[in-house]
Amino acid sequence: MKEKITTFIDGLIIYDYIFFGSVFLLFILFFIITILLRKRIVLAIFFLFLSITILTVGSIVGYIQMHKYLFKNKTVLISQKKLTFTKAIVVKGTITNESKFHFDSCKITANVYKVSSNPIKNFLFPFNPFKKMSILQEDIEKNQTKKFKIIVEPFTYSKDYNISLESECR
Repeated sequence: MKEKITTFIDGLIIYDYIFFGSVFLLFILFFIITILLRKRIVLAIFFLFLSITILTVGSIVGYIQMHKYLFKNKTVLISQKKLTFTKAIVVKGTITNESKFHFDSCKITANVYKVSSNPIKNFLFPFNPFKKMSILQEDIEKNQTKKFKIIVEPFTYSKDYNISLESECR
């Protein structure tokens, strides 16, 4: 857990510090308003819940939405092929930088999940892929598209499966 927190803090950019600082200042402002309105209990409780909600939910949702906007990209699956003599799948695709910034690196992950005739299982399977493989694509300029290839191995599953791609860029 300590390693995950350290990795998260090391990966913060200047926009994250500005965002978290402004969320904290909003929390302090609404908390001070709560203290000033302590005579009006209902209003004070409302501002107390508002300040706690801004600190918790606001920081999480805001961080996610800000990174979706700042590091917007598009990953497209071009082809997938199961190899016959090797227990592996070759996944080919492209990644396009749609943001206004240069990407230093993008972690592209191929997720392999089962397919079923049951629609409820088909809805749940993508949340728990049984095989994952990731690569790191570096230096993607603004509006640039790069091709990539991921080899998912060892792959011994013999029934129907689907592959989805996701990417996280910095």
